Amino acid sequence: MGPAGAKHNRLLLALSVGANLSVLAFFKYFNFFIESGNALFSAFGLFLPFPVWHIVLPVGISFYTFQSLSYTIDVYRGEIPPEKNFWNYALFLSFFPQLVAGPIVPARAFLPQLAEWKNWASLDIREGLVLILIGVWKKAVLADTIAEISDLVFRAPDSVSSFHAWMGVFAYALQIYFDFSGYTDIALGSALLLGFRLVENFRMPYLASSFSDFWRRWHISLSSWLRNYLYIPMGGSRKGDLRTYSNLMITMFLGGLWHGASWNFVVWGGIHGALLAMERFFDFSFLKPRKEEKRERLGAFLSIVYRGFVILSVVLVWIFFRSPNWEITIRVFSKLFLWSQGLEPNPFWTRIFVSVFFLFSVSTWIGSREESKGRFKNWYLGLNPVLFGILVSSGLLIAVLFSADSQPFLYFVF
Repeated sequence: MGPAGAKHNRLLLALSVGANLSVLAFFKYFNFFIESGNALFSAFGLFLPFPVWHIVLPVGISFYTFQSLSYTIDVYRGEIPPEKNFWNYALFLSFFPQLVAGPIVPARAFLPQLAEWKNWASLDIREGLVLILIGVWKKAVLADTIAEISDLVFRAPDSVSSFHAWMGVFAYALQIYFDFSGYTDIALGSALLLGFRLVENFRMPYLASSFSDFWRRWHISLSSWLRNYLYIPMGGSRKGDLRTYSNLMITMFLGGLWHGASWNFVVWGGIHGALLAMERFFDFSFLKPRKEEKRERLGAFLSIVYRGFVILSVVLVWIFFRSPNWEITIRVFSKLFLWSQGLEPNPFWTRIFVSVFFLFSVSTWIGSREESKGRFKNWYLGLNPVLFGILVSSGLLIAVLFSADSQPFLYFVF
């Protein structure tokens, strides 16, 4: 390709990226920047109130904007050929199981599947139904039930005891995991029923051994997108230490802003960026394998301690993500660390929290063992079709009977 052709392609890429980001910026961030600008001017005594528009946010706009961008950039890089069939491209952007809350599916993982012939015999129907069942249980039974604990703490933090506040913060960490991974399981299962296999989005994130490991396990499709289309193009870790730290901060700042038009999300992303930069700066040697037995034992102990620090930090940073405003954020942190009395949790909700935490721990331990997952899959694949249908139907019925008050999926607002 000559210089003229390359220049033409860069122009088309810029137009496509600009159009996608302009639509996202208008619908999602227009009022955010107007309100932030008004507040900044007011701080300097300049009262120039720009009008705030009442803009209806299209559902799932953040997800399909990133999918559209990934297609354009991959075509420009030559990683995939341009899709000549408009309907295939339209299906890629509007595939309903994951349209609203992900996962963010790259074109190279989805479009080739459209060329494969699908018939009933080739569909992974059982795997799809099991994933849907697991997702419904995560959302309707676990996430919505434990939300009762976290909602009270974030609604009125001053009225609860410090113990209740700690329980509420950990409850939210479980709630957002069950809620979001539950939707993902339903989306993946629904896609399998239609003959498509979407990308993995969660890999037991609360077993992470480091902050970088957490982001390899949590919202994998987003962290992969940010790495491939933002962090690496900015230079990644190839331009020296200071550039690496700034790239991490910028990437996570924008990752936080992607979640919502609020400074709470920006700070949440920025803190994760700072933690990732800290981890790289200190280069914790105990996270690496050692040959000497004594140093290996010490390293194993320090690794366990650091793993606990990572999870505790992740849980505490969720406070910024959950709090509706800065006042609630400060009050929740004050309640956690300035030990005080208040409304103690109802014994019923304490038992619920312990039960959910126990189920989470057991399921995570089982899920971390590949042989256990393989045995479970072989078990339900080998069941008599009638028995399998009865078990799935019974599981869905029990989930409905034991479900708490229905709440929307948390990631629907993004």
